[in-house]
Order: sequence, then C-alpha cells, then structure tokens
Amino acid sequence: MGLTIAQKIIREHLVSGTMEPGQEIALRIDQTLTQDATGTMAYLEFETMGIPRVRTELSVAYVDHNTLQSGFMNADDHRFIQSAAKKFGLKFSRPGNGICHQVHLERFGKPGKTLIGSDSHTPTGGGIGMLAIGAGGLDVAVAMGGGVYYITMPKMYKVNLTGALRPMVTAKDASLELLRQLSVKGGVGAVVEWGGPGVATLSVPERATITNMGAEVGATTSIFPSDDVTRAFLAAEGRPEDFTALASDEDAVYDKVIDIDLSTLTPMIACPHSPDNVVKVEDIAGTKVDQVCIGSCTNSSLYDMLKVAALLKGRTIDPSVSLSISPGSRQVLTMLADCGALSDILASGARVLECACGPCIGMGFSPNSGGVSLRTFNRNFEGRSGTADGRVYLVSPETAVAAALNGVIIDPMTLGEMPEVTMPDAFKIDDSAILEPATPEEAGDVEIIRGPNIKEFPAGEPVDDDFAAPLVLKVGDNITTDHIMPAGARILPYRSNIPHLSQFCFEVCDKTFPERAKAAGRSVIVGGDNYGQGSSREHAALVPLYLGVRVVIAKSFARIHAANLINAGIMPLTFADPADYDKLSQGDRLKLSGILKGLDSGEILLQDGNDEIRLTCSFTDRQKKILMAGGLLKYVAGEAE
Repeated sequence: MGLTIAQKIIREHLVSGTMEPGQEIALRIDQTLTQDATGTMAYLEFETMGIPRVRTELSVAYVDHNTLQSGFMNADDHRFIQSAAKKFGLKFSRPGNGICHQVHLERFGKPGKTLIGSDSHTPTGGGIGMLAIGAGGLDVAVAMGGGVYYITMPKMYKVNLTGALRPMVTAKDASLELLRQLSVKGGVGAVVEWGGPGVATLSVPERATITNMGAEVGATTSIFPSDDVTRAFLAAEGRPEDFTALASDEDAVYDKVIDIDLSTLTPMIACPHSPDNVVKVEDIAGTKVDQVCIGSCTNSSLYDMLKVAALLKGRTIDPSVSLSISPGSRQVLTMLADCGALSDILASGARVLECACGPCIGMGFSPNSGGVSLRTFNRNFEGRSGTADGRVYLVSPETAVAAALNGVIIDPMTLGEMPEVTMPDAFKIDDSAILEPATPEEAGDVEIIRGPNIKEFPAGEPVDDDFAAPLVLKVGDNITTDHIMPAGARILPYRSNIPHLSQFCFEVCDKTFPERAKAAGRSVIVGGDNYGQGSSREHAALVPLYLGVRVVIAKSFARIHAANLINAGIMPLTFADPADYDKLSQGDRLKLSGILKGLDSGEILLQDGNDEIRLTCSFTDRQKKILMAGGLLKYVAGEAE
C-alpha cells in the first residue's frame, strides 16, 4: 500500500510508535518557531530545563504579535526573547521584519522537514511541503532541547482539486468552501492533503493561504506536494538547494476524499462569529461595511498585495470605510515600494500598518462599536477584534477591496476585469533584520534580560486518587481559546505575567469567573463539543491552572488545547454519554473517585449528588505519567534525575 505525503515525512522522522491512526507517535523535529505572545513563556520553560543550547537544525524566535508598545511590558518581553535567543542558539527575527509564518515560508521552510511552532497557524509551512504543526509553548521548548514531539497518528484526508480558479476567485475562497463542508471540527485528528490536477494552478502563496486556514477545520496540519511550483518559489527566494520533490504514491489510501472543482467556486464569506459560518458573497451583498483589513498570516504575501494594489490603482475608497493594509514581511513591503505598488495603495486612502499580526489579534485597528469589519484573516471569533460587539467577516483580498471601494459587501466580480499581476523571477533578499545567535563559546557571557513584568509560570499538582471540587463554570460548544484567554492590546502585554493575566480569564463568558475560581481553591470546568478550539496559546491552560482548575470535562476537545491541559497538569475528561452534560449545573459539588485506576481503565466515575456519570479518558502511558507528576515540566525534570 502506498503512502501519503504526510505519512512519508512521518516515516522518516518516526522515533517511536506505529503509524496506525489513533496510536501515539513520537517525531523528531527539524525546526521550531515561536512568536512573542507565546515565546516568553516558551523560553522560560526552556531555561528551566537547564539545556544550554537548542538542538534542532533550526529554531527561530519571531516578534510579530505584541508590537504595539504602549507600555514597557512588550518591549521588555522583546528584550528577554532577543537575549534568550542569542544565548540559547536561535535566530531572532526583529520587530517589523514580518509575521512568523510569512517570513518562515520565505526564508527558512524546507519541503520534507518537520516544524512545530507555538502558534496554531504554523501549518502555513505545509504550503511548501513541510509537516508543520501548531503546538503549545512547552512542547516547542522540549523539541528545542532535542526532545521528540508526541501526537496521535492522524487520519489522512485528501482534497482533490480539479479545474482552475476564475479571476476574482481565490485560494481563500477554496479554504472557506472546505470550512463550509467540514465545519470547525471536521478535520480534528486528520492531516488534510491537497492534491489533484488543480494543485499545479496554485502558487506557493495561494497554497500557504489554504494550509494556514486548515487550522480552522481543526486539522493536525495541511500539506501540499512539493513540485515545480515549489522549486520556482524557493529559487526566487535564493534557496534552490532547499528544494526536495514530494508527492503521494498513486496507491495511497485516504480516510476521506473531498472533491473541489476550482472552476466552479464563487467568492465566499464567513459571517460572524465563526470561520465555518460560510455563505456566498452574493447572498449578503449590500450589507453596509465600516472597516476593511487586509493582511495577517493568511493573506499578506507579495502576490496578495500586488493584486490589492492593482485593484486600488486609480481608485479611492468609500469615505465611510476605513481600510488597513498589513504587508506580511519586510521583504513584501520593500518590494511593494520598489515597484510603485505601495504608492497606489496609499493613494487610495488606505492606511498601511506595520508588518505584523496587528488587527488579527486585536492589537490595534479595532472596529467601531457595533461595526462591520471585513478581514482577510483566519478567525472571526466574538470579541477577538478588540471590539466586543464588532461583527467580523472573513473574505479574500479581492472581496475586501470591493467592499472598501463601494462601502458595502459586494461580489468582486463587479469590479470588472482583474488587472494582470506579474510575479518577479527573484525576490529581494535582505536578512539584516534576522540576528544570529552567539557562538557556543560566546554564549556563556550573554546575560538574559528580564523586566519586572516577567513572572514565573504556575506549577501543577500530581493528580489525587479522589478529587472533590465545585463546578465553577459551565460553557457551551465551540469554546475557543479566545473565550478562555482573550487576546487584544489590553491583555496581550501580560502574556509573561500569569497572575495579572488571570483576571481576564473567561471574561467573554463570565467576568466573575476569576474571582470565583480563586476563592474555590480547586475547581472543575464543564464544556460542550470542541472545547478549546482556535489558538495554540498555552496560556488558556496555564491561567486556569493558576486559578485552581484541576479538571475540565467536555463533550470533546480540540487537539492542541487537550495537549496543553495535560502538559499543565489539568485532566481533560469527556462524557461517555454527551447527554450527561445536561445533568450538571454551575455551582454543583462534584466528586471523582478512583482516578488513578481510571487513568488505566479509561473510565472515571463522577458523582453529582445522587447522579453517577461515566467519564472517559484515553491517555497514553506518557500522558498518565505527566499527570501523575503534576505537568510536563515536572515530568521532564523527574526523567532527567
């Protein structure tokens, strides 16, 4: 039986386990990346391990999230990360150099390599044939130290592409179509491979848009073949030697095959407040628009920006609309300036922002109260924009430009013919904003710089055989990490200060939660389906841990968040019968008995008054040991003794 692309890469990097879906496997990791919202914690964790230098082929520390420096906190974190990178052997991408996924694609990604990053959109690297996976910061820290990365062997899905995209229809529309079909949890436990004859019509930036958006279907990762298109992209980046051809075998077997004819797609739009709330643009045409944001790691490549500039050239945005443009990297911004496209963008009335994540994570450019904001981003969760009642729609750059020019949602095909956009044969290479680490000989003299906002992370506790605690919060389906631990300019500066950050935990759902959880001492949270979807931020586990949460019970969990809970020492348990969710009420006193035996049997009994509810778990032997140690850091420390 033949192998898929992902299976081939896994086979080459397999350290332990068997390649059977559902089985735990351990992978050797070639590359890691972090960004500053998660990086400070990751390097504190790496430092705690006592390993003097990273042991990967390549590790890069990016600053792209917390670039709005309205106080000392973000600047202090940047100095800490830069000094830690210099000491521990990582490259450091300076603020303003660009968004981690865009820069990594341009300068470091290699087909056939494994990459994990402390950001859920790390699968962007699948656009050039990497096995690129988002993970919690602690998992990344372990990998930087030479440790393996554990995942459940995923199922294999294939999206079979035929035809070619019509003008004004984009790779973003293909991504939204997949979300419409699968939903935000339809890819959980699977790798999505994009193949078929239509693949050859897509550029690397278009492929990267699609693999970036794969995070929104809950997939472990998404991946494209590495072919002549990949070869040309790497050559244009001055890295032809990094090319390796990759393709699935003709007799590869997939658990699911989805057929999409690119030539039949129309412009699509995801309505508030979920990426899978997808309809055709024409279905809601005429809706008034207040703000348009173009950029983010999803749609900020040179190709995207050149199309935007071509559509804006000689035109002026509607006076009722505010338009922001965020190029994905310094390379993109420089080339826009050199060719004159930047002038076309500015002349339209657009505001050009820094090469950073910016509005995507609520770091500035929040919409007006109750405002409608069209964004080329990947997520539109409620409140994520920084405006609690903002209504955010996800669209392609072409649809975004059409709305900015007309003041309403409108099919971009009404703009007329798409101007011809020609990509250069070679990109402008300038890596001066990527700083090299100290040599091993110099590293001993490097001082790690810490500001007063950088606090220690909370320590977990070994699980007890019996556990009794109140149910302090009950929430519904599709609770995101933005619900648990919000982003935004008000909160993100405290990513390295868990005690301060804790006061914002679950504020979208219940502003009284932090105070009640702290008062309870130890507590339980109950959720519905797909609990913890969205970002890889481990703060969504570390902050509840700090507040005393020791158990989370849900109908189902998102992959990364479940792993982060275990790493923190919090038990994620599921209802054997999802209907039992309805038997529990916030404020109930819950009792779990025979936990240690239940970790082995996979079943733990919960008592709620007179009700007895079966809970299930399927922890691996390693995960059981982590929980019994009180978290991954304590487990690693014990293994090292």
